[in-house]
Amino acid sequence: MSSTAVLEYNVTDIQAPSVAGPEAASSWLRVCATEDLEPGWGEAALIQGQQVALFRMADGSVFAVSHTDPATGAQVMARGIVGSRGERLTIASPLHKDVYDLQSGECLSNPALRLTAYPTRLTEGSIEIQLAA
Repeated sequence: MSSTAVLEYNVTDIQAPSVAGPEAASSWLRVCATEDLEPGWGEAALIQGQQVALFRMADGSVFAVSHTDPATGAQVMARGIVGSRGERLTIASPLHKDVYDLQSGECLSNPALRLTAYPTRLTEGSIEIQLAA
């Protein structure tokens, strides 16, 4: 039986480029190399004290959501089932199978629930995310 481990990376603050608008004051956090994530599977990372579930899809896109299951408070979302509903990429909680949109965090099976979703980007072979300010 394997146990779920939280990856602890040395997260580096990356200052966003000097631009006008809301992104100007934000910072990106480098989490890991893109190749550290296996396509179609989730990994948990501890980033500035927050547990985040990271997913790399077969097409190379990357998503980051809270590792906390909104229905139970358990830290399990990285072990959820990756899938889709139409063109929306989803993650199903491994506990109650509530289905969440990976991009927006919207719960498609229970409108009362919502999963925190974080912006991601790929830079020079690394995955970066923005945590809420």
